[in-house]
Amino acid sequence: MADGDGFEAFVRANSADLLALAISLCRDRQQAEDLVQGALVGAFERWPSIRRGEELRYLRRSIVNGHISRWRRVGRREYSIDLHVADVVADPHRAVDLRMDLVAQLRRLPARQRAVLVLRYLCDLSDEEISATLGTGKASVRSNAHRGLARLRAMHEQRSNSANAANNPVIGEA
Repeated sequence: MADGDGFEAFVRANSADLLALAISLCRDRQQAEDLVQGALVGAFERWPSIRRGEELRYLRRSIVNGHISRWRRVGRREYSIDLHVADVVADPHRAVDLRMDLVAQLRRLPARQRAVLVLRYLCDLSDEEISATLGTGKASVRSNAHRGLARLRAMHEQRSNSANAANNPVIGEA
């Protein structure tokens, strides 16, 4: 097996997408690179037994599971962010700031909800593909997506209400 029956070519073709997934999950490039490397090592060892056409799904699931395992070991941390859509201006750098804020908001979600939203919106996977990647049912995928989006909306509304209260003090208050 000279190159793992196409393993090297597969890695060259898909490593950027796998790294983007990992970065979206953990928001730390070094941790993301470690996740991808660990998933690739595991995949190489099992490469002959992974069904052709299922390699990407296998690696995505491995990265998500690795992230969840690391998240459980390290413990959950809360991150505060300031995301306010009304602050959007025609500044091209603002789009980057908003994306960074959204990623920070995603970090506040439970691991499964975050994984579902990243796989759905970053990787553009269908519910069926996400279900197969995470090893859960389609109903669980839809439920996690719904709850994750609802929580993101609630965080945004809370931020908007706080900003409005700070900008509009009640007349007559001392």
